[in-house]
Amino acid sequence: MRWALVKVALAVTTMVVVAFAVPLGLVVREMASDRAYSNAERQAAALGPVLAITTDRTQLERALASAETGPGDRIGIHVPAGGAGGGPAEIGARRAAPADVAAAVRLGRASIADVPGGTSLLQPTAVASGIAVVEVYVPDDALTNGVATSWAVLAGVGLALVVGSVAVADRLGTRLVRPAERLSAAAHDLGRGDLGVRVREDGPKELRSAASAFNSMADQVVQLLANERELAADLSHRLRTPLTVLRLNAASLGDGPAAEQTRAAVEQLEREVDRIIRTARAQREHTVATAAAVGCDAAEVIRERMDFWSALAEDEGRTARVAGADRPARVPVARADLAAALDAMLGNVFRHTPEGTAFAVDVHNADDAVIVLVSDAGPGIADPAAALRRGHGGGGDGSTGLGLDIVRRLAESTGGDVRIGHSVLGGTEVRVWLALGGRRDRLGGRRAHRLRRRIGARVFGTRGRRAVRAAARGPRS
Repeated sequence: MRWALVKVALAVTTMVVVAFAVPLGLVVREMASDRAYSNAERQAAALGPVLAITTDRTQLERALASAETGPGDRIGIHVPAGGAGGGPAEIGARRAAPADVAAAVRLGRASIADVPGGTSLLQPTAVASGIAVVEVYVPDDALTNGVATSWAVLAGVGLALVVGSVAVADRLGTRLVRPAERLSAAAHDLGRGDLGVRVREDGPKELRSAASAFNSMADQVVQLLANERELAADLSHRLRTPLTVLRLNAASLGDGPAAEQTRAAVEQLEREVDRIIRTARAQREHTVATAAAVGCDAAEVIRERMDFWSALAEDEGRTARVAGADRPARVPVARADLAAALDAMLGNVFRHTPEGTAFAVDVHNADDAVIVLVSDAGPGIADPAAALRRGHGGGGDGSTGLGLDIVRRLAESTGGDVRIGHSVLGGTEVRVWLALGGRRDRLGGRRAHRLRRRIGARVFGTRGRRAVRAAARGPRS
């Protein structure tokens, strides 16, 4: 693709340069020729007033000596018979053939005659004795004066345009090819079993869409493998009960070759089941670690979970709003863990606020963090700090206190945190700060500081700021 773009740019630019440079070069040559003949006509016209006054050889020679002829002797005068001395007179440099001079007299207008080393401009002029002809010699180098320099400049400009177009095409081709090469390399790595490979979503819109689709596919593959290995481990555990029964029954068979073979077969089967369980556990842990390392698209997970909860929200007459989830926001957590945390926060909204209470989910992108805000218009939480402690609220309302603890552990695994405060909707706001790459120590930078102040100045102020004003209906989990 890159070489194809370069060839197209080279061909198009070359055609454009040829289409403009060749006619322009011909025009430059014609302009040089016109300039040379214009100078010759001007020199010939300068002798017209002298010929109109006198045809005396001495006077004409004096006029030729003072004329502007440039280097060398280039002007001659052909005086007809009856002029100076009574016969035809030839004064100055004469190169044109007599036939060419006679033709100019007969035509009565300026003409050009070929002479050795160039051309001569023959300008007829009326005198008392007839028609005199002023001859101005124009050498070949005067006809092409400056043409070679102009053509060299045009060639240089054309070459610069061709080289510049090739360089621009190469840069554009690189911008197109590199994302495609990364996508191709990631596909090969995934095919070889590297489940942690992901593609950076940059480049043209189409390649960004392809990279996003590839990352989603890879996340699904990781999730499917995790589910498969979990199912294998679960089935292996289920085999333990019938194996225990078989082992007890085999022990009661007494002695004998058949009993010994049965007991040996049961022991072999138990060893195989144990091996399957250990292998499934190890693979499941590796898959989970891989999913957490490569992360997921938080915006995609939020859209998916909001689609799930929107049906219940519609049944209860709740207004739901999602903001900032239209752009990719990758976070270093497993997709299943982020989905579980979102379900915990949204489940709290439905459990602890009346029907018809509005809620919203907002996503904010920073250089080193992704912030997820879940807010509602409910009564709020009386003790936000206690709500984050695992096990709080495990009283009569049936809360286990594990919901927000799951959210807190997820945020802290990235180097982030969870805060609870008062939302703009009037109820509770749960802010989840997911640090990118575990760089929590960099969150004190200017941009992160401004983002903190802009998002949560109402909630995360200094000590002594009063807690949420609304009373909670019950402790959240």
